[in-house]
Amino acid sequence: MSTVDAVVGSGEFTYRIVDDWAKLPDGWQLHDVAAVGVDSKDQVFVFHRGEHPVIVFDRDGNFLRAWGDDVFVHAHGIHIGPDDMVYLTDDYDHCVRKCTPDGKVLLTIGIPGEPAPYMSGTPFNRCTHTALSPRGDIYVSDGYGNGRIHQYSPDGKPLRSWGEPGSGKGQFNLPHNISCDEEGWVYVADRENHRIQVFDGNGRFETQWHNLHRPCGMYMPVGKCPLCYVGETGPYYAFNRGAPNLGPRVSILSNKGELLARITTTPAAGTGPGQFLGPHGLAVDSHGDIYVGEVSYTAWPSLFPGIDAPPGLRCLQKFERIAA
Repeated sequence: MSTVDAVVGSGEFTYRIVDDWAKLPDGWQLHDVAAVGVDSKDQVFVFHRGEHPVIVFDRDGNFLRAWGDDVFVHAHGIHIGPDDMVYLTDDYDHCVRKCTPDGKVLLTIGIPGEPAPYMSGTPFNRCTHTALSPRGDIYVSDGYGNGRIHQYSPDGKPLRSWGEPGSGKGQFNLPHNISCDEEGWVYVADRENHRIQVFDGNGRFETQWHNLHRPCGMYMPVGKCPLCYVGETGPYYAFNRGAPNLGPRVSILSNKGELLARITTTPAAGTGPGQFLGPHGLAVDSHGDIYVGEVSYTAWPSLFPGIDAPPGLRCLQKFERIAA
């Protein structure tokens, strides 16, 4: 495993960039990496939009196994529970699947291939991500074709839903990611409203954080005062594309929304050290190392219109935390 000389972040959250971390079998290639998860053994699960959609690596980037062919249509979200069960959200297939670490499907929520009517509030229309409450309830953010959060029992029975399209408190404009902490608070990356909203376990609005631009990926490690790692996808429009201080970037927040550090450069978008194209999903291992999945092929035409994407775009990065 090699590292690039570049050091990114600041203060307590300083990282070395690990170059070419993922060691794939010959002939394999990662396409858009929509989501990354880390289990209790620090094995890294990569959910991508290509052949062999779930690829598992050890902490050093060595290939362990792959699965999911002929199961998933379009990778979007991954969450790994405390028992190492893997929850995979497929937005084109409009469902969530709970799987064993080696790919056996144990539970499916939603009807594969059958979307609910657009903005109906009924699950699901291009659902995006899942999270687990401390007691094992399943929260699903829904999504591109809804403005809604759905809560299910551990065995998949519907309990409640909340939210509607809009920009007010408790409303959503693309709930793109969801996390839950040990106290049971629910955090929703409300991407196109440029905020994270915080709710109690029953969907009551508590607060919101606004110091973000299009929060896309989100990860909260287990802990009494968890951090919140956020991948911000940054601007795509011609008028602000390339503007400073908007991303794409990775931000590290306290569980109260206070900004602690950012991994970013000027200009932010690109393929150089410390740059991103489309940070879409991320996870953190027990050592504090960050794994960032990027939908680089999707982002490229918006970031660099009229320029052909180079072959083999980077879609996965590892940032190794430097011990204080």
